[in-house]
Amino acid sequence: MITRRTLSIPELGPDGLDIPYFDIRGRGDGPLLTVLSGVHGAEYASIAAVREFVRDLDVETVSGRIIAVPVANVPAFWARTPFVVPADGKNLNRHFPGDPDGTFTEVLAHHLFTSFMVGADYVVDLHAGDVPEALEPFAIFEESPVEAASRDLAVAYGAGHIVRQAAVARTVAGSSCAAAADAGIPAIIAESGQNGLLDRAAIDRHVAGLSNIARSIGVLDGDPWPAREAQWHEGWHWLRTDRAGWWQPAVTTGEPVPAGGLLGTMSDVWGEVFAEVRAPEAGTPLFLTTSPAVSADGLLLGLARSGT
Repeated sequence: MITRRTLSIPELGPDGLDIPYFDIRGRGDGPLLTVLSGVHGAEYASIAAVREFVRDLDVETVSGRIIAVPVANVPAFWARTPFVVPADGKNLNRHFPGDPDGTFTEVLAHHLFTSFMVGADYVVDLHAGDVPEALEPFAIFEESPVEAASRDLAVAYGAGHIVRQAAVARTVAGSSCAAAADAGIPAIIAESGQNGLLDRAAIDRHVAGLSNIARSIGVLDGDPWPAREAQWHEGWHWLRTDRAGWWQPAVTTGEPVPAGGLLGTMSDVWGEVFAEVRAPEAGTPLFLTTSPAVSADGLLLGLARSGT
């Protein structure tokens, strides 16, 4: 049975906040898989993928339960706001597991975590490149006591790049998969799509990867595909600019660069270059900012480090 439900959070806003989700219960016992998307409200390829995954699902092939949240960050979705929650300007995917006594974003993260993630056997959070962001498909998992199961989810998703984040050196703190891992729940973030576009290939990649994950953990009938070849990375360098200016990338996503290689330049409004941005070590850019206008401390790109 596929049931449309709503998580109501009365303390958020004058009229409260409603988060729609699908509750899918199969024909028998099995794991609980929670699928999130729209944690960033303008990452439309991931949102579309969850909608299509549920639309095309044959409930007779489900064993266990799937909770699917197509738009976790409802305010950002309707405001067409990249990255942050409009009410307080905070990035929802930096504030899990949240705080019931915190700001709007922290309260929202708390309710998403306690309502959808706590008690799940597996968590998959689908993302895409936001409006000013090019991206190479990849999956992230965390070093944790449930690392092996999280790694299996990342492999089952089937992206060409997989990033492991060490617990003591998390580039992305407060993410959904980090909070889940800390709570003993195997989880990944899977990325496909870029620039806030409804790209058919990106949507299909998400749907296929999610479906294969569901088969691999036994919540969907069928055999998973054989493990696909992937490049493994051990952590990140997220490169920022100290000074606002015009960002001109010199690399593309998915193409390895050597240590010291030129990643791009920063110039002023007159066109005078004031900084060359170079790779601190060999790695592969998996996402980069495509907007020339970058403010001080603005993120330029994510350079995934070489791994095994």
